[in-house]
Amino acid sequence: ARGYGPEGRWTSFSVAKSVTSTLVGAAIKDGYIKSIDDPVTRYIPDLAGAGYDGVTIRQLLTMTSGVKWNEDYTNPNSDVARMFAEAVPAGQDPTVFYMRKLPRESDPGVKFVYKTGETNLIGVLVRRATRKSLSAYLEEKIWKPYGMERDAFWMTDQTGAEVSGCCLSVSLRDYGRIGQMALEGGKGIVPAGWFADATKAQVSFPGGGYGYQWWVPAGGVFAAQGIFGQSIIVDPARKLVMVTSAAWPRASDRALAQERMAFAMKVQAAAKE
Repeated sequence: ARGYGPEGRWTSFSVAKSVTSTLVGAAIKDGYIKSIDDPVTRYIPDLAGAGYDGVTIRQLLTMTSGVKWNEDYTNPNSDVARMFAEAVPAGQDPTVFYMRKLPRESDPGVKFVYKTGETNLIGVLVRRATRKSLSAYLEEKIWKPYGMERDAFWMTDQTGAEVSGCCLSVSLRDYGRIGQMALEGGKGIVPAGWFADATKAQVSFPGGGYGYQWWVPAGGVFAAQGIFGQSIIVDPARKLVMVTSAAWPRASDRALAQERMAFAMKVQAAAKE
């Protein structure tokens, strides 16, 4: 539909978050980042003196920084809508410029609040730690080693830096390879045990939990998910990867999400047989 076929690419929206978090694991394996328990300000010192003082990389990965954020896609005044709408002084990173103005609403590590801006910060952190663009590092660590068929496309901000919280466009089969990489544990890409930690519930809430930028719904699966219906669902027990590209009429739709999960469960049942 909509001209999208095997040769094409489709935007991931927040499926990209799970890819960005994997680059953190790669940077740890490569020695660019010492630990996810390092303070964020060690790698982004221009956040010092703001709400991110004392926040660790782990707390960014699990969306538990304690910094206040509004992710309402229908509200033009929400943080997610305004993040790149303001003029940025020359020489400053747009993400850091916006995020350092946000107030603290709880202690770090206590409260889960979904924040695309924080995944954008993770991208800034990886760029600064590796001194490479995210696209170049993604190509080096995942795209070439894992035999992706098609080039990816990453939307950039006004400075030309990748918007790492969303907007990585990938072909359907290569989305499947991303899921397969996670299923197989990312051997040679991330430290041993990275995906075991990244894809388990580091924080829990009704209906599931959240790992390192991976959703952990009930039923022994983990998933990368994006608005308008994008998903990679991985079922380790059945060695099964399911990918959906979609164009839902709304950013979030409970009924369509339930239909997608019902379909996934039917595929799981068929695989079991």
